[in-house]
Amino acid sequence: MSVRLKLTLSYAGFLMVAGTLLLAAVWWFLLKYVPGRALIIPGSTDLTEGVFPIRDNLLRVFAPRAAAVMAFLLLFGLAGGWFLAGRMLAPLTRISDATRLVSGGSLAHRIELPGRKDEFRELADAFDTMLARLEAQVGEQRRFAANASHELRTPLAVSKALLDVARSDPDHDADALVDRLHTVNTRAIALTEALLLLSRAEQRAFTRERVDLSFIAEEAAETLLPLAEQHGVTVETRGDVTPATGSPALLLQLAVNLVQNAIVHNLPDRGTVWVTTGLRPDGGAVLTVENTGEPVTPGLAATLTEPFRRGTERIRTDHAGVGLGLAIVRTITHAHDGTLTLTPRPGGGLRITVELPATGGY
Repeated sequence: MSVRLKLTLSYAGFLMVAGTLLLAAVWWFLLKYVPGRALIIPGSTDLTEGVFPIRDNLLRVFAPRAAAVMAFLLLFGLAGGWFLAGRMLAPLTRISDATRLVSGGSLAHRIELPGRKDEFRELADAFDTMLARLEAQVGEQRRFAANASHELRTPLAVSKALLDVARSDPDHDADALVDRLHTVNTRAIALTEALLLLSRAEQRAFTRERVDLSFIAEEAAETLLPLAEQHGVTVETRGDVTPATGSPALLLQLAVNLVQNAIVHNLPDRGTVWVTTGLRPDGGAVLTVENTGEPVTPGLAATLTEPFRRGTERIRTDHAGVGLGLAIVRTITHAHDGTLTLTPRPGGGLRITVELPATGGY
């Protein structure tokens, strides 16, 4: 049976039970005390009249009418229950229709249930919110797949073109060809490793451990010190012991990506990178990486964590990377239940803040 039919029968059954109880109450509190024999008035010669009605006569008159009332209540309960059940289940029908549309691939549909805020309205609003997030995620995944395919196809196409040229030109420079193929393959390997790391972080396939975020930040800065010297950038680190919980390898990758991004996207000379760690009042760990550089608009900053978004307005072509640095940072942060914030600095550059939940002791 459908839910509407079940509710209809429930309404009708409840109405019948209420009518039966009412009739029982009438019998118990009224008819029970009606005498079964006629009481004759002293001195009266009419033996058919009494002071009170006789119980049998009342039952004979009352029973058919009670049965008619019960039949009416049954019909009224079925009709009214069917109507009320339909009205109550109408929002659920809209939600079911929306679910079928979504299962068919229409993620843009929204229920937008009108009326006062009740349980059905809350369910519809939650469903609309879920659809909005799902649509955004699916769109992002599609863009990511398309961009990844394009990025992976580029080095393969370049390698093929180099080999075709070498095959058609017997006097080609073999050393130059090897160097160019090495560069292309190195970029392809870096891109593949970045994609694998991104997938691992999204699946949260790692073991959580107690770590010191300040030590990880110092290790990342020390690792990238040669790159900073090459670019003429000064890296400053400060912060006390900052306990956090997560994957040491992934958190180190997060810090390395942030510091490397801050070094590469900096002033041509005499740039500065500030790496700071600390604790929030609630015990959460905070890692902040700031750098000098060209001015960044808020609109551009909001898109830099998208995969393969390189921020062409502020990048030097000799260090373009694979376009997944900040996307990996965002994924690792979310995998650790943290938040990532990108804020343009007034004098140019970015301030990137990673906040991780409290560890509950260290």
